[in-house]
Order: sequence, then C-alpha cells, then structure tokens
Amino acid sequence: MVAAMMAAPLLITALVTGLVIGLLQALTSVQEMTLTFVPKVAAMLVVFSLSASFMVGLAVRLFDSRVIPVIG
Repeated sequence: MVAAMMAAPLLITALVTGLVIGLLQALTSVQEMTLTFVPKVAAMLVVFSLSASFMVGLAVRLFDSRVIPVIG
C-alpha cells in the first residue's frame, strides 16, 4: 500500500500528461516521438520535486513503525 501511495503522484502525472499529448497529436496529426517523451519527463520531474518530501515521509513512517529485534 505504501509503494502504491509513493508511486501514485508520478503515475497519475504520466497518465494525464500522456493523455493530453496523445489527444493533441490526434487532433493535429503530428506524430513525433519526442513530443510525447519530453513533456512527460518534464512534468514528472516537477511533480517528483514537489512530492519528494511526501514520499520520504511515507518511507520514514513505514520504517519507524517496524520493530527490529535486537540479537545478542
């Protein structure tokens, strides 16, 4: 569940950006591969920089909630 919550912002961004770019390509009949790749990567980098603290917080809470047994 934590992995899905951490991946959700990036996956949703890729989905929405790909859908918008695909719609624009269908409407304009422009079939350029870089037109789909570059905006999607740029949008994902922006979303990653904005949601990195959220993702780190989730990971920290996950690992803090785990009890590590002391052997010795």
